[in-house]
Amino acid sequence: MSDVSILSDEFYSFLTGKVSTAISRRLQRNLKCGKLNITSEQWTILYHLWLEEGLTQQELANLTFRDKPSITRLINNLEKLSLVIRVNDKHDRRSNLIYLTKEGRKLKDEGMKQSAITINEAVAGLGLEELRVAQQVLDKVFQNIK
Repeated sequence: MSDVSILSDEFYSFLTGKVSTAISRRLQRNLKCGKLNITSEQWTILYHLWLEEGLTQQELANLTFRDKPSITRLINNLEKLSLVIRVNDKHDRRSNLIYLTKEGRKLKDEGMKQSAITINEAVAGLGLEELRVAQQVLDKVFQNIK
């Protein structure tokens, strides 16, 4: 087995498992410390709605790289928590637009604070240039397989 193959296997494992799982777990812990009763998956939906409300479920699926059944489940659970509501799209009756409730909007400041804490913990000890290189490399990997 070549060195490139071994490195590729380790890199694949690193990208698909360790980093995303560790960040998700840390965000989950930080959300709990911030007294937010949401999961890290739910946070990603709320994050995009904090940026722009009235997105369709398909748009949320595209933004979060999730499939439709996962998005439906997440939105159902956010509705049960009274954090979002579905509204029929007047222009396309097959689509629902997702909006934050008052309660969903109230979570923004603490949710963003806890995500910033998580990111700062994840990149601790890295310099700006290292972060730029990492971003460029990961963007190139993404563009190659997009």
